[in-house]
Amino acid sequence: MTFEEFYAEQLPAMKSAEEMLLRIADQYVLAAEDGRMIQPVIYCTSRIKSPDSALQKLERCGWEKNRSAALTELYDIIGLRIVCSFIDDVYQVSDWLKARPEFEVDEIKDYIAFPKPNGYRSLHLKVRIREGPSSGFRAEIQIRTIAIDFWATLEHQLKYKQEIEHETLIRKELKRCADEIASVDLSMQTIRDLICDGWSMDRKDGNPRDSLLRV
Repeated sequence: MTFEEFYAEQLPAMKSAEEMLLRIADQYVLAAEDGRMIQPVIYCTSRIKSPDSALQKLERCGWEKNRSAALTELYDIIGLRIVCSFIDDVYQVSDWLKARPEFEVDEIKDYIAFPKPNGYRSLHLKVRIREGPSSGFRAEIQIRTIAIDFWATLEHQLKYKQEIEHETLIRKELKRCADEIASVDLSMQTIRDLICDGWSMDRKDGNPRDSLLRV
């Protein structure tokens, strides 16, 4: 089933919502990079959930398998992923998004402070669009570090394989990797803070390059 067949007349408004979320993310990137030594956002991706994926999720959750249920029950029918450099950046992006007038945040799920059992760490904002042709549509914004995005991409591919040998061992190893990546994220945050503190001090003295040589 194609996107046009499943979402029908709702598809243009869904695409408009997707484009709006990407524009908002771009606005943050432009505002935050001004005067910053290290860019806070690595990249952004977006998508409208495929009909097959939507129907499978509706079935798993026990909802009716149709377009109306997909639009009213699935918060992630429209998705935006913002991949950041550091953990602090994740929370700064989140705070900035929560203040946007274009949508309201219905729910926040902080899987960084409270990781999922498999080790997944990310910050999810469930939002409802307030204005424009997409008013009323819901979307999910995922914000995570590039380190955990690497892990989550591979974990997602492995999870949806039909048959996995040694599944228990593999899931245990994935959890171990997730914990190690979280530790690396914290270490990289500490290194960034040390570098940026020195850089900021040298900017006040008019020597922004010297700090990079000393750290």
